[in-house]
Amino acid sequence: MNIHEYQAKELFASYGIPIKAFRLVTDSGQLAQAAADLGGETIVKAQVLTGGRGKAGGVKYAKTVEEAVKYGTDILKLTIKGFPVEKIILTEAADIKKEFYAGFITNRSTKAVTLMLSKAGGMDIEDLAVNSPDQILKIDFFAGTGADPDLYNSALKEIFETESHTAQARDILDKLYKLFLDKDCSLTEINPLSIVDDGTLVAIDAKMSFDDNALFAHPEIQALENAEETSQDEKDAREAGLSFVSLDGEIGCIVNGAGLAMATLDLIKMAGGEPANFLDVGGSSNPNKVLTALKIITGNPRVKAILINIFGGITRCDDIAKGLLMAREQINMDLPLVIRLVGTNQDEGRALLEAAGLQAYDGLSESVVKVVALAYPEGGRK
Repeated sequence: MNIHEYQAKELFASYGIPIKAFRLVTDSGQLAQAAADLGGETIVKAQVLTGGRGKAGGVKYAKTVEEAVKYGTDILKLTIKGFPVEKIILTEAADIKKEFYAGFITNRSTKAVTLMLSKAGGMDIEDLAVNSPDQILKIDFFAGTGADPDLYNSALKEIFETESHTAQARDILDKLYKLFLDKDCSLTEINPLSIVDDGTLVAIDAKMSFDDNALFAHPEIQALENAEETSQDEKDAREAGLSFVSLDGEIGCIVNGAGLAMATLDLIKMAGGEPANFLDVGGSSNPNKVLTALKIITGNPRVKAILINIFGGITRCDDIAKGLLMAREQINMDLPLVIRLVGTNQDEGRALLEAAGLQAYDGLSESVVKVVALAYPEGGRK
């Protein structure tokens, strides 16, 4: 789960990480007072859950209250990468003398939380990682022991150079790491972390992402969820206990098991198709899950065909078949359907389907080829 910059800054402030004062604005009528509260000279920033705000005109420097009102009004009319701007913040302007990048991220390859530091703050860190990886220092923080002290000290001194800035950076990063751990984050990022005004380090921007699987332990974080991040399909699936992610394709998929689901999506793409979703009904035998899954998929107007791929272990094939037949009775099932059904109680499940005029296949590859052919009778996605 991602949150807005202003929400991340509020969390930063609660952990003692220095930020500039800001005001959240949701209506242009609030702009003048907000700018006046901050002294008139402000940075006006769109609050949308996507990058590239500056390039899209969503970040403006206002020298006066009047400019803040003008820029804020304009920004509230923008749509950035499909996200309408419904909130903006006005932040105290700062005399930025130097910019850095700092971020903690979950690193599965090293089984650690990795701190990334760079003197090249303010730039697109993804491009920097690809084109100039030597400009990013990485230090792993391990559970219980933290970072190697010598590596950590050396990195701080190399990036921040003066003793004062090194000490300030250590204090900020220690707090950022604690925030990362306390809230089960997958990312905490300051870009830029800047030397401003009187030589102090301040988090000019803030970005945070959270591990969805740990949100149950943090209701205060879950309460920050923004409606624009989650589609209605994803909300419905979550309430039904389904793992679901919307994708851009035309083939709806119902699969049991995350690994099998990923493999199925790969095979569909290899066969020339594009999956419309990731959907894992899990290992339980509950016909209602299949019914809910089909309701969600058939509600997507882009879907041209559906693949049900069940490899039954704990999941019983007869329960999958019952769920499918329930769905046929309750919802419009005009879309072409390909069913691959093998495993526990497969004979019982297939008998139920055959009695209803449906056929189940054995092979995954043949099932994928069939569903792609049905979705794209002209020969694959154009």
